[in-house]
Amino acid sequence: MSFFEALVLAIVQGLTEFLPISSSAHLILVPAFLGWEDQGLAFDVAVHLGSLLAVCIYFRDEIIAVAGAWLKSLSQREKPNAEAMFGWYIVVATIPVGLTGLLFDNWIETNLRSPLVIAVTTALFGVALWLADRRGGGADEHTLHMGKALLIGCAQAIALIPGTSRSGITITAGLALGLSRQAAARFSFLMAIPVIVLASGLEILKLLEMPGAVLWNVIAVGTVASAMAAYLCIRVFLSLLEKISMLPFVIYRLLLAAVIILVFVV
Repeated sequence: MSFFEALVLAIVQGLTEFLPISSSAHLILVPAFLGWEDQGLAFDVAVHLGSLLAVCIYFRDEIIAVAGAWLKSLSQREKPNAEAMFGWYIVVATIPVGLTGLLFDNWIETNLRSPLVIAVTTALFGVALWLADRRGGGADEHTLHMGKALLIGCAQAIALIPGTSRSGITITAGLALGLSRQAAARFSFLMAIPVIVLASGLEILKLLEMPGAVLWNVIAVGTVASAMAAYLCIRVFLSLLEKISMLPFVIYRLLLAAVIILVFVV
């Protein structure tokens, strides 16, 4: 992999990780469109760690407050406060994707990475996003309760299928449950932290078992570029949600699905 390829793919991953348009689909399709070789597991780990770094930096104050309150709730018998409960909501929302990943990750990797599957999920969950956005809602993410957090977590598990978009389907679930666009997006982004940690941990274990040298200079480029692109994406996307609906992303998904079918399926 050249530095140019690493830079392009890292920027693509960083920009699409938190937009409701599926980063996994783009990381599969961009090399296919451009005729590049598969970027490899080490690079996937690098760009995901870059995205993790970006979301942790952006939400650092909230993460510190929630994590501190949640840790205190583990040792105290008093009723958890709102920040501690929010931490528990994120934990509960992570359980479905963790279990699904452990049970079905290899099967999904083998059977559900075809262009047709990506096209169908890209279009289908794009329409779902549009319908949920039309329903509207104005609740803050701190108004969630355990049942709603679990439902959003179950939706997140479906995002293991390429083309679904983790942020897309969790934002869709949040909107459907009455959250505002900004609240649904913020909860989706915070939910990404344990998911990326778990996924990266599994990928690192696989990487340690693989022979061959790691191109650390390419890895460094991927990590830094992904982090910068993801941070910019989070900042701009949250500000845009105050002014626009999800319709532009829905249209993009439908157009992308059509292109995939025309190029790879027909």
